[in-house]
Amino acid sequence: MQDVFAILIRNAAAGCFLWGALPHGAFAAGAEPARDLLIDPAPCVAAAAAGDDNDKIVSTCGALIDNEKTERADRIKALIGRGGAFGRKDMIDRAISDYDAVLRLDPTQPDIFNARGELWRKKGDRPKALADFGAAIKLKPDHPAARGNYKSLAQELERLGALKAVAGKPSFNCATARRAVEKAICANPEIADLDREINAANIRVIGEARSPGEARALQREQDAFIASRNAAFGRPGYDLRKAMKERLQKLLGVDGY
Repeated sequence: MQDVFAILIRNAAAGCFLWGALPHGAFAAGAEPARDLLIDPAPCVAAAAAGDDNDKIVSTCGALIDNEKTERADRIKALIGRGGAFGRKDMIDRAISDYDAVLRLDPTQPDIFNARGELWRKKGDRPKALADFGAAIKLKPDHPAARGNYKSLAQELERLGALKAVAGKPSFNCATARRAVEKAICANPEIADLDREINAANIRVIGEARSPGEARALQREQDAFIASRNAAFGRPGYDLRKAMKERLQKLLGVDGY
């Protein structure tokens, strides 16, 4: 058995790893340890990079994914590769499942959130798609594909009238409202709509920011508006509806509408 491993190592180092060169039945004994030594992500990575043979990607990357000895980083690469192949084969549920697994292993990948969002959109689940595009933007504010996807889907939802389901509801949960201003917003459908529109416009302009620094600056403006609103509500002369309309107009102006 030591001679067989010497042959494997020597052939691999020489770049001529030829299975046919091995003696017939060389793995008759001790086969499992030998297979463990041959866990190699290269075929999966190469197939995924080529992207022209989805069945080969599914097969080679699937073997890597199914092997419990595969390292975490290699498993992630294999899942991404196979997920992409499933997506191109229109096997949407299986592609989503692979991207789910990727994000369980590493939830900091904006590209995968965006890719999964595109699959959810293709499947017809717009709320999940919008959530994934938003997650990608949160991780990487200057992500061009996610920003474009978020904007187009938000416009699509508006056209379809999907937002009618939240008419008269603010951007936050009224059941957990504690501040007087929040209770006032919840009690007035018009102002509640203003609050939701402000939140949606703020998300949109942040998604369209030209840089992470600009996105952070825009979020600071929104935070400052909310802090000022909370502090000023109830004081003589403060008009909540007027302040919220002005904030919405400013956001729409920034957005170019």
